[in-house]
Amino acid sequence: MMQYEDQNIFNQKLTDDFLDRLNSELEAAGPSQVLFWGYHTFGTDMVLGTGFGPSGMFLIYRLWEMGIKIPIFYLDTHLLFDETYALKERIEKRFNLTITRVSTDLSLGQQAERFGQELWKTDPNRCCHLRKVLPLRNYLSEKKAWITGLRRAQSKDRRNTQFVEWDPENEVVKINPLANWTGREVWNYIESKELPYNPLHDEGYPSIGCIPCTSVVDAESKDERRGRWKGLDKTECGIHHPTQKNNIE
Repeated sequence: MMQYEDQNIFNQKLTDDFLDRLNSELEAAGPSQVLFWGYHTFGTDMVLGTGFGPSGMFLIYRLWEMGIKIPIFYLDTHLLFDETYALKERIEKRFNLTITRVSTDLSLGQQAERFGQELWKTDPNRCCHLRKVLPLRNYLSEKKAWITGLRRAQSKDRRNTQFVEWDPENEVVKINPLANWTGREVWNYIESKELPYNPLHDEGYPSIGCIPCTSVVDAESKDERRGRWKGLDKTECGIHHPTQKNNIE
């Protein structure tokens, strides 16, 4: 495994050459070694963000099994499914964890007064920006690295995902340990370890986010992100795909 170099990864000087060489080595390393590299490099200045999807379940379990104790957080938009909140509590009890809630101070009522009712219908990019992008940016402002469950196989927008990337929006190193895993590989792991997961997946929801923007889909579709923002020209909330936030401030 590549060791820490004189090039200072902590002061944002990540050259393309450094990232290319690092990602080339990590391609065959496996998720656990990627997590170990991240912890060795950043310690508890590295955090795991999760929406409690299958990839998140894998990562929470592996960190717990490896004895890597770092902060874990989720973005609470005030619009999540009851099943998502219940899963969060179940995970905390099973693994003796405290998962940090990251949210906006803007209530849904205040949002409606300022931008109109059901903003997720009239301007979904702005809604995501207010309820996810800005809270995330604020939370990560004092962190150095952010672990995500992004995988190339999830959608065409994620097909170029690397194991280690620089996130210019949040000014942190972004670590994606499962970048080259398929959905089937993740689910095989969940099943083999009997890990908890959101029961909505068994009801036709392949990807689960906010209630108004998540729908049941045809089981024959192969896109793992299908059912999110159905009928809209939108595939990401903005935390992983900055171009979709429309430069809203």
